[in-house]
Amino acid sequence: MEISPVFLPVIGLLLALWTGWAVSLMFKASRDTQKAEAHRKAARRLSRMVEEGPAIPLLVRVDGRIEAPDRFARWLGLDKVPEYLSELAGPEGMGLSEEQVERLSAHVRRTQKSARPFKMALRPPGSEKSLALRGALADPAVSPSGAALIWAFDFTETEDELARLGEEAARARDDFGALVGLIEAAPMPMWFRGGDMQLRLVNKAYVEAVGAQSADQVVAEQIELVEKVGGRTAAQVAQQSADRRQPIERILSATINNARRTVRVTDLPLMGEGIAGYAIDIEEMEEQAREFRAFREAQRSMLDQLSIGVAQFDAQQRMSFANQPFHRVFSLPPGVVSERIRFDQMLTIARENGKIPEVRDFPAWRKEMAEWFLKDEPEEVNWPLPDSTHLRIVAQPLPDGGLVVIAEDRTEQLALSATRDTLLRTRTATFDSLFEALAVFAPDGHLELWNRGFPIAWGLESEVLDGHPQAEQLLAEIAKQLADPKAISEIGQTIRAATLDRKKRDGRIELADGRTLTYAGVPLPDGNGLLTVLDVTASQQAEEALRERNRALEEADAVMTRFLANMSYEFRTPLTSIGGFAELLSQGIAGDLSAQARDYVQAITTSVGKLTEQVENVLDLSQSEAGLMPLRKTKVELLPFIEQIVRKREQAILDAGLTLDLNGNANKVVEADRQQLQRAIGHLLDNAITHTPRGGRILVDIAKRRGVNRIAISDNGQGMSQHELARALEGIRMSKDGKGIERRHGLGIPLARQLVEAHGGTLEFQTRKNAGTTATITLP
Repeated sequence: MEISPVFLPVIGLLLALWTGWAVSLMFKASRDTQKAEAHRKAARRLSRMVEEGPAIPLLVRVDGRIEAPDRFARWLGLDKVPEYLSELAGPEGMGLSEEQVERLSAHVRRTQKSARPFKMALRPPGSEKSLALRGALADPAVSPSGAALIWAFDFTETEDELARLGEEAARARDDFGALVGLIEAAPMPMWFRGGDMQLRLVNKAYVEAVGAQSADQVVAEQIELVEKVGGRTAAQVAQQSADRRQPIERILSATINNARRTVRVTDLPLMGEGIAGYAIDIEEMEEQAREFRAFREAQRSMLDQLSIGVAQFDAQQRMSFANQPFHRVFSLPPGVVSERIRFDQMLTIARENGKIPEVRDFPAWRKEMAEWFLKDEPEEVNWPLPDSTHLRIVAQPLPDGGLVVIAEDRTEQLALSATRDTLLRTRTATFDSLFEALAVFAPDGHLELWNRGFPIAWGLESEVLDGHPQAEQLLAEIAKQLADPKAISEIGQTIRAATLDRKKRDGRIELADGRTLTYAGVPLPDGNGLLTVLDVTASQQAEEALRERNRALEEADAVMTRFLANMSYEFRTPLTSIGGFAELLSQGIAGDLSAQARDYVQAITTSVGKLTEQVENVLDLSQSEAGLMPLRKTKVELLPFIEQIVRKREQAILDAGLTLDLNGNANKVVEADRQQLQRAIGHLLDNAITHTPRGGRILVDIAKRRGVNRIAISDNGQGMSQHELARALEGIRMSKDGKGIERRHGLGIPLARQLVEAHGGTLEFQTRKNAGTTATITLP
């Protein structure tokens, strides 16, 4: 079959048309598919947006069937969305209650009939969610059969917020009312200014302070509490606070209740418009502050007078005060208080001055000391310093976080304590070393202190005293050792007199073992009483022996007195007879004598005179030493009396080639025995004549000084050494065997001394070898 050439083009054209139509159908199908896909995506997006939206749609048809997302069921606590509206009332704790379903059904029916929208809020039983339901007739595009569309909103948070806001509003109203009442009842004046700085509100205290009738009068008349200060009124100061948006506080004087008081006025800008103000009466605070400052100054002045160093540090550990002793103890430089140095700096300065103990790690030690600020209880430490100073440091924390440091130099106290301990030990050793037995009793009667000899003296065991017994207990033990136990009361009275009566009392007592004790009670300055006991048994025996010997001596003295009286007669009588016979022979009674015989008689007369004088000296010296020298005192004028004595020795002075000067006043009179005083002065003159070489000079001076008569006899002769003067003053003395007399030197000087002393005077010698001798007699 042959194909026409014309047919092929037609077929080609048809195929081309068919291909074009197929391609166009394909493009159209593709566009429809894309549109459908876009619609599906949009539907899914809208559905997702509805599901994720804050509201959930609920479609209720006329027959009661409902359509809603599963999220609505979860809001109600159901597993799935029920088919009908009436089925929303689930079991207990799930879904809505019957009452809530009935109310919702009534709203739905009314909307379906009248197309009237409704609003409803409910909380499913057993759920914390609050749901808001807004219902309206559904659009025909949604449901053409007159269904109701309900939007459910979860406004749990909103309702909680509203409830909270309501509570806050109610509380704010209550607080505002309370605040208004508080401001009105406040004891301090308070006020409020508007934007124009005019008073709008004042409290009762303000009204009373300015003396107004009411708050309306204050506002109407704009009565200010504070006068103009520094050219600015109170309103201008309030305006300045408003402009700065900062409170302004000032202290000034104001008239409150007709009295000038110091007040602290504060203008406080509020969040909105207006300025609030209040005035606090600080008059009492200022008075207390002044008193506190005065007290602080007085306290610091007092602390400066103490010998103990005191320093105060504030909560920042800076020094706020330190008295002079504190500066001295730690060698602090001036100005440390004004510079307010820190506590650690003070320790550093003290370390540089050697006023802290030697420590190995100073920074760690200083940090440890700084912990005193954090402690609750006082801290007390002892610091031995390198210079042997001992400090007692007390750190007292303060309630405000500060610290008071007290430094006491206890070096002297420790030295005194050591000295006291030494003295106590010395006293104990001294007590134990005494021959007396000592015991100290307290005023309450108990035994406080005793030495080792006390129990020995009374014959007691030392264990009896170990318990410091009362005096009654001790006396009961002592009574057992006495010869007469009843005599113990005397010892008790002695102890009582020393401790309570503060009187001294003594006595003597016999012990059963034959010993004799003397005791004495002595009050001590500290209120105690001292009982001292001494064993006088040996002394008593010696006393008896001495009494016996004294009686023997008295008898011997009487014998010696009789002997001296007898010897005076026995010596003088023969010498007088010899002298008398010699004188008769010289006068020729027995006949004329030859020249040689007369020389013999003259020699006998001279020897008798010398012997008589020596016998008189020996007897007078013996009587003087025995206290038997008889004196017959009369008034004697010294100058004529001594002149007479010198005249008797005039020839001897001339023969010796000497000169003698006599000086004195004729008015000098003394009470003396003329004969004995003449012998004393004569012996001294004879001694001066004998020991002064030819050409020498003797001076006799009579004077009266301070009521005492003075006779000085001086020469420029040989003089004596001190040893020779001592021998001369001894004169004669008994030999060592007691059977004879040993002659030491002439009898003149010892006899003169005895005679002067018998007159109540004194005889003194000033002599030097080869420089002469001065003998001074003083007579009352």
